[in-house]
Amino acid sequence: MRKTFKKISTSDRLKKITKKYNVPFEYLATSRKMVSKAVFIGIFIAFIPMPLQMLAVLAVMPFTRFNVPIALAMCWLSNPFTMPPMYYMEYLTGSFLLGTEVTPVELTLDWFSDNIGNIFIPLYVGTAFYSVFGSALAYWAVNHFWKSSVKNSKKLHYKDR
Repeated sequence: MRKTFKKISTSDRLKKITKKYNVPFEYLATSRKMVSKAVFIGIFIAFIPMPLQMLAVLAVMPFTRFNVPIALAMCWLSNPFTMPPMYYMEYLTGSFLLGTEVTPVELTLDWFSDNIGNIFIPLYVGTAFYSVFGSALAYWAVNHFWKSSVKNSKKLHYKDR
């Protein structure tokens, strides 16, 4: 994967697109730091139950540099198919951490409007838990596997000599 990113980032086609649309190349860089920060930011935001998660990723851009397309793709982890189980898991975790009773959930708008006060705090406590630990774990994993890939590549390179 690291080699694929490297190949894409050095392509002439990408350079032409960034020049044509005046996109800072740093937002498309595929270094280990840029990719790991992108994964961290994207997964952190993906766990937050809110609309327009991709705009939240773009709102972070002025404060730190990261690979924006990868961060946006990480936001897609929460999609209409994965949202209900993710948010239910967050609600259960938040209820467990707070020691509150779990309200049986029905997937209807009426139920949510009637019970939002009961589930809001446990949901967002669980959200904080998964956003922080999930994104930190993903950040570590990207760094770990990237470094391992570099070490293996160097071993193969020196072995071939």
